[in-house]
Amino acid sequence: MSDFEKLEITTVWSFPERGKWKTHNSKYRGNFAPQIPRNIILRYSKEGDVILDPMVGSGTTLIETKLLNRRGIGYDINPQTVQIAKQNLQFDGDYKYEPIVKVGDARKLQEIKDETIDLIITHPPYLNIIKYSNGNIHGELSNFSNVEKFIIEIDKVAKELFRVLKENKFCTILIGDTRKHGHYIPLSFYVMKAFLKNGFVLKEDIIKVQHNCQSTPYWEKQVEKYNFYLIMHEHLFVFRKPKKNEKLSPIKFSTNHLL
Repeated sequence: MSDFEKLEITTVWSFPERGKWKTHNSKYRGNFAPQIPRNIILRYSKEGDVILDPMVGSGTTLIETKLLNRRGIGYDINPQTVQIAKQNLQFDGDYKYEPIVKVGDARKLQEIKDETIDLIITHPPYLNIIKYSNGNIHGELSNFSNVEKFIIEIDKVAKELFRVLKENKFCTILIGDTRKHGHYIPLSFYVMKAFLKNGFVLKEDIIKVQHNCQSTPYWEKQVEKYNFYLIMHEHLFVFRKPKKNEKLSPIKFSTNHLL
């Protein structure tokens, strides 16, 4: 059975060979394997559902919404990136819905009404590990190098995603960790904390094994010099928006203490 057909059933996902069906490719640095949105879409949505990717990148999520007959909506703060996504969505076939892609900010989704989205799938930048612009786009997340400032912006994203998502529906975020000055920065857990603070509850924490990272050969040579382990995993958090009448006891986090 190919990766195109196989559905994951555990909390550890590994895709040594990223999917290459239709227009999927790895030219856009940092985009995730299409097996990730495909698995999420098939498990947490049905045909005709509205699926949002508020940081759409090269359009991996929306390619899958088109193939799987979902109504895809994507935004990105970078106009050049939006053009790449639109180009990648130009393929023929008997599909019910053509995805919508626009320039927009994940922190300000004014066009989307409250509780109208059935599923959210997104893959934010990991601080400034990969810069997607030269710094001339105000608020572009990959230009933030300070962890606290980055998480303050992610907190704004979480608030907006909670607003637009329907009750009892899912929001999925793929995020990885990093290092500074030789020490581990658990960026993924800071992101998780921001989403929990804003009302989401955690359905799944899926460990996604990293493969084919462009910087791995360089860092393999630095392991002994700096005495650390290579980070070779990411976290795919699946959050759920609870129903208003659910009796839950979520952990409460102060707005002023995100880290």
